[in-house]
Amino acid sequence: MNIACLGWGSLIWKPGPVPIAGEWYADGPDVPIEFSRVGDGGELATAVCFNAPPVPVFWALLTTHSLQEACEALREREQIPRERHDGIGLMFTAGDPEGMLPAWAAARNIDAVIWTALPPRVENSEGRIPSQQEALAYLQSLTGDTRDHAMDYIEQVPAQIDTPYRRAIRRQLGWGG
Repeated sequence: MNIACLGWGSLIWKPGPVPIAGEWYADGPDVPIEFSRVGDGGELATAVCFNAPPVPVFWALLTTHSLQEACEALREREQIPRERHDGIGLMFTAGDPEGMLPAWAAARNIDAVIWTALPPRVENSEGRIPSQQEALAYLQSLTGDTRDHAMDYIEQVPAQIDTPYRRAIRRQLGWGG
């Protein structure tokens, strides 16, 4: 079974236990991504955000022998508790031949696709999408190591993840330029 993992943030440069088979490819499907999740380290991380314009994401094949093993590796990497049933996105090409993602995967002979599906989060409120002004104010409020970490995160996200919030962060804070 050919299993691919989609990526748009730190998973690309820090896959941890996710068994990537080689390199990340830049010709992934278009996914609505935005800098909309305050991460555990204080960074404003990228997340699937359904009101965001889609951007082309990255993808990599995995060396796992089963879909369960692939999902478990991603769950471990993202530190998602087992009892939490959201957090990992999953799509089988055979299950739904319609739509952009199945067509994208089928064209690459991929049987299943997984991705991190943690929702936006701000002020410890899961699922809450920060406005662009809230995102900027949050980043401007950071100091010290947390500020450095947040800036480093934004600067390491590949340039093709070019979102409206990222452009505003670049304009107002000079990060990620």
